[in-house]
Parts: sequence; C-alpha cells; structure tokens
Amino acid sequence: MNAERPLIAVMPLFDQEKDSLWMLPGYFDGVAEAGGVPIMLPLTADEAILGQCLEVCRGVLFTGGHDVSPAIYGETRLNDTVCCCGERDDMERATLRFAIARDKAVLGICRGLQFINAALGGSLYQDLPTQHPSPVDHHQSPPYDIPAHDVRIIRETPLAELLDRETLAVNSYHHQAVKALAPKLQAMAVSSDGLIEALYRPASRFLWAVQWHPEFSHKNDPASRTIFRRFVEAAGS
Repeated sequence: MNAERPLIAVMPLFDQEKDSLWMLPGYFDGVAEAGGVPIMLPLTADEAILGQCLEVCRGVLFTGGHDVSPAIYGETRLNDTVCCCGERDDMERATLRFAIARDKAVLGICRGLQFINAALGGSLYQDLPTQHPSPVDHHQSPPYDIPAHDVRIIRETPLAELLDRETLAVNSYHHQAVKALAPKLQAMAVSSDGLIEALYRPASRFLWAVQWHPEFSHKNDPASRTIFRRFVEAAGS
C-alpha cells in the first residue's frame, strides 16, 4: 500500500421521510481501521460532480439501504414491501460506470451486492419471504454483529484464497437477493438455501460484493476485517 492512505468514496444513506443524508459509523470505521480514509459522497447523479469526487478517490464502497428498483432489471414492483430510492439508483449507476471504466477498487455490501448484480445485467428476488421462502434467517433481529447463518465459500475464488476456509458464519439482514447472476460476475459464497452471498467481477482489478454486513461484524469478526483490509489494499495499490 502507498504511504498515503487511499481515499474511499462511500455511498450516502438517504432518509426519505426526514429528507436527510446519514451514515452508519461501521462503514467508516471498517475502512479507516483497514488503512483508508472514508468520505461520504453527495447524493447526486450529476456526472460532472461525481466525476470530480471520484477522480480523487481510489476506491468506492456501495453501502446497504433501500431496495434496488426492479426497473433496472426489467421488472415491475412486486408488492408494497419493495421500497426503492430512485436518487440512489441513478447515482450508483453513474458511479459504477465510472469505477469500472477507471478500474477503481469496489466493494459492495448488502444492497451494494444487489445493485451491482442488477446494474450489470442480473436480476433479483424482490421480496425474499414470498419469492424464496427458507428456514435460513436472512433477516435477523438485533444485535447485528453476531452470526445468523453459515455460508459456503466456493473453492478457487478470490474470497477462498483470502480467507483460506470453506465456511464462514455471517450476520444477515436483507430483503432482496440475487436471482440470476449477471453474466460477467461470478459467485464466491452461497448460503445453504442456494442464495449467492458473495460475488466478484474477474475482469476488474478488485470488484467484490458480500451480502452480509461487515460494517457491523468487523468489531468482533476477523474475516470481516480482512475483507475491509483487502479492499483498502487494492484501492491503495
């Protein structure tokens, strides 16, 4: 890693009721503890503004939050449980295009994984309880820094190489999930009920995403800290 700590652009969280931007400290803490400098971007799809911000950042963190609009993968909204944020979808489309074109390091978390998959040509289960009912707890109750279920890490993937293990206990709090994997992405971990829990883009220097929440679990889980560290190392290289 370069002596200078790499700037990491973090997607803002948006509270529509309060019309306010906010941030969970775990995203910033995970990046900072791994050696990066996190900065939250403004909520905008203006490519000139985003370009100016992203040009100085070495990595991009796609955070959790709202459901991804089904319009991105050519579907209509399934039911009232699907709560989207068009501003985030528009912003993150532009951001992902920029990041891939310039081969920035990218890490997606929860919605981040779902958005990356949808934006690159995959599809999602819009509402897991109705479309993919399962005994696996994908929507745990607090506290969120403890494991809810195990995932199987797929052999000969970058995640397997990094963690050197076959299974991982993860926390889990999500409403949507990958249904069809985007053509240029590959799975790195799956849950026992068949959901993709981690993925990557082989053509990118570093574009990973996980369905679980290292922004919570990094406090007591070495694997979560290792993932943050690998992301920041890729951004700084």
